[in-house]
Amino acid sequence: MDATTTICHRYTPPDQLALFTKTADIIVSAAGVPNLIRADMVKPGAAIIDVGITRVEDPKTSKSYLVGDVDFEKVKEVAGYITPVPGGVGPMTVAMLMRNTIAAAKKTVIYNILDPGAVIYKKASQLKP
Repeated sequence: MDATTTICHRYTPPDQLALFTKTADIIVSAAGVPNLIRADMVKPGAAIIDVGITRVEDPKTSKSYLVGDVDFEKVKEVAGYITPVPGGVGPMTVAMLMRNTIAAAKKTVIYNILDPGAVIYKKASQLKP
């Protein structure tokens, strides 16, 4: 399976950004800019993974809420798949962080059993000058 990866950022001019996104099968946005990706910028059927997260204030209620980089309500009408914010990639991020933390802890225990004198696993207070 061939793929071309294109990287843009929050300062990519909107017209250039749209040129790339309109042809993309998959868009991963993690810029932290609300409504960076609009419906007119998305290829029909594309998969949209919204990693961006920004707290914005509702001017009517003065309460804040979280939004992603994608104009979710409009883009969901064009995209084939889309992750919401909040509740999209956040829970998966937490799950993978916990998985990796447990894996690292297991490795630390194994390494300490195999080589109890390994400097890398000693606390700084246990090291001699």
